[in-house]
Amino acid sequence: MKRLLLASTSTVHGRPYLDYLKEEVLDHFTGRDRLFFIPFARPGGMSHDQYAALACGKFAEWGLKMEGLHRQTDLRQALAEADGVFTGGGNTFVLLKELYDSDLLGMLRQRVEEGMAYMGSSAGSNLAGMSVGTTNDMPIVHPSSFEALGAVPFNINPHYLDPDPNSTHMGETRETRIKEFHAFNSQGVLGLREGSWLRVQGNAVELCGPHTARWFTAGQEAIELAPGPLKLS
Repeated sequence: MKRLLLASTSTVHGRPYLDYLKEEVLDHFTGRDRLFFIPFARPGGMSHDQYAALACGKFAEWGLKMEGLHRQTDLRQALAEADGVFTGGGNTFVLLKELYDSDLLGMLRQRVEEGMAYMGSSAGSNLAGMSVGTTNDMPIVHPSSFEALGAVPFNINPHYLDPDPNSTHMGETRETRIKEFHAFNSQGVLGLREGSWLRVQGNAVELCGPHTARWFTAGQEAIELAPGPLKLS
């Protein structure tokens, strides 16, 4: 049975890295021995080692041992034996390209379907959707496909922002961009505000955290979804 924890962001304003998710992370990974961090999204030009040190260090503070996947001798074998994986945020296109180039996406998809605990934040949550076509990131590299894990039957838009009524900015809103996506794609899109996350158990999806989420379907008006179990169609 699939088991996923998908966060809009790793850091909320005024709190340290991952701090607001501590209890969720402990519930998700405690008792699972072989944990790996996937650092391929590389936020802000960090090296894989720097990014892994940040994430693994935080997990270590909480009594969880996690290693950087990039440091394993055989990455596919490491995934095959993993009890849990955390895919960090950064640039979604960089993340996806490296997973395709390393022939890891299929193995990661298989392990998620088998019930390996998966956690993503930002780009790592984008990766769980059907495609990465609703990321906010610039396409600074070109993956061989936009197809992602498909662990949930919709796309995710992390860091979802509502229009600011006091802003003089005349550019497109996030809602406008998602409507543009729906001019060419049919899958639903969940706008996940910062500080919110999804728990996925099998086919059941629950919205957690203090905020509602915004649900977009092609050809229909967007709706607000309250925290709790979601029925998405």
